[in-house]
Amino acid sequence: MTLSPDRVSPSVAHLEACENYRKQSYRNRCYILAGDGRQMLQVPVVHAEDMSIKNVRVDWSTPWLLRTERALDTAYYNSAYFEYYRDELYALLEERPERLWDLNLKTLRFLLEKTGIACNLRETSDFAALDSASDDYRFRIDPKHPDSILRDLGLGKAYYQVFAERFGFIPGLSALDLLFNEGPDSILWLKYI
Repeated sequence: MTLSPDRVSPSVAHLEACENYRKQSYRNRCYILAGDGRQMLQVPVVHAEDMSIKNVRVDWSTPWLLRTERALDTAYYNSAYFEYYRDELYALLEERPERLWDLNLKTLRFLLEKTGIACNLRETSDFAALDSASDDYRFRIDPKHPDSILRDLGLGKAYYQVFAERFGFIPGLSALDLLFNEGPDSILWLKYI
């Protein structure tokens, strides 16, 4: 990922399109803050012989989408901006893309647009090391390891969260948390920290 000098416009992000799917990674999960604390949302996948990241299929045979929408409704109903983004996000999910790659790409584009980040997304054409290891985030962001990426990028500052009085500020949540709580001001939090 290459951030522009002003950190938001325009940036380039290379999406690894040639790796194999990694279990227990953020490729099919994220965390939100609910009334009972941090909660994981997970998209189930169909395990097959070919688990290259662009071929992994979403398992639509389970009611995960309904559970996810209910969890988001419960967690963010009282947030300042949830009602502004809810219908569009749910419509995106209801398209039911066949592949996890497509679902993730649609969700990423939604988040970039709504937070106001101008970013050129580019898919890799082969699995290779990047020019600079500091720009290679493929293995640095992993739910099994503590990450310091937000702190390293200077984005470690707290923002308003619905359940902050109960839990304090909880870092490491989905960008949806920032969007639902800060709305159009998300870009200010990202840009001026």
